[in-house]
Amino acid sequence: MTESSESTVTGRLYLVPTPIGNLGDMTYRAVAVLKGADLILCEDTRTSGVLLKHYEIQRPLAAYHLHNEHALTEKFAQQIADGRTIALITDAGTPGISDPGFLLARACRRMGLPVECLPGATAFVPALVQSGLPATSFVFEGFLPVKKGRQTAMQQLAQETRTIVLYESPHRLVKTLTELVTHFGADRAACVCRELTKKFEDTRAGTLTELAAHYEAHPPKGEIVLVVGGVA
Repeated sequence: MTESSESTVTGRLYLVPTPIGNLGDMTYRAVAVLKGADLILCEDTRTSGVLLKHYEIQRPLAAYHLHNEHALTEKFAQQIADGRTIALITDAGTPGISDPGFLLARACRRMGLPVECLPGATAFVPALVQSGLPATSFVFEGFLPVKKGRQTAMQQLAQETRTIVLYESPHRLVKTLTELVTHFGADRAACVCRELTKKFEDTRAGTLTELAAHYEAHPPKGEIVLVVGGVA
């Protein structure tokens, strides 16, 4: 079943990007959509509450996150089918990009319900563009597996010719850089972008070896995007 201009369904799912740090990165349209929604789904209602209060958005909220999305997806999809307009936001960035959103978007599409994602903030795009590495063709991998499948994933990515974009936690960054040296080679170009759009934003480029040594000596904090050049 596909969308039709003749559909009598008035409900709609909006996937609304939110700032990854700087509250000024919220778009006018995103604010308007959230103010007009019947319900806002939040990854964490406390975190989202700060943003919503800043923009004077007062709408009903419900929690929708990694630990309950499988149980609640059909419920919210049915509410949209019944005519409600639901907006989905996450703690930061674009829903569905290493965050909840995919399951509900897929359920709505399967039911022939309108789904619309607004353009807006996401961490990997500014990191990729400011890294100085080729952005004409790239592969986004999100978070690498922590245990099972991790080595296999690295072995496969070692042969990737496109620029590679990864998300990583600060306490695993040095380990990941060290493992990438093993699989990719010591001189592979890379860039670490930390705390994008925030007060202590920092971008550091170099070889994988240089970056591993730097962050071994200076343990990082905050949200991290790792950009790695493809194999020549």
